[in-house]
Amino acid sequence: QVHVVESGGGLVQAGGSARLSCSAYGRIVRDNTMAWYRQAPGKQRELVAAIDSYRRTNLADSVKGRFTISRDNAENTVNLQMNSLKPEDTAVYYCKIGFTIGTIERLDDVEYWGQGTQVTVSS
Repeated sequence: QVHVVESGGGLVQAGGSARLSCSAYGRIVRDNTMAWYRQAPGKQRELVAAIDSYRRTNLADSVKGRFTISRDNAENTVNLQMNSLKPEDTAVYYCKIGFTIGTIERLDDVEYWGQGTQVTVSS
């Protein structure tokens, strides 16, 4: 079993910064991808940023130039540094870790989610 724990977030003024952290514990394959998603009220959950074990990153267009994702492979932790926050960044932010398990006969993609942490940006 894998447990994912997020921290950070809270209330921030527009233009301010916040940092989210996430740690994954348990039986984790070394080759994995960790990502942050967010879900605003009445909207679908969307990908914010992702980073794999090789530190290749993918950021949503809406956060490019403002958010940075980084990770510590040894600790299976991922951080999301959020700068120049806007009210539209208000959402519950979720951390996810995903990887492939199995043998050559059968491979399965698994993913584990955290409980989410609220980020509220006031105007």
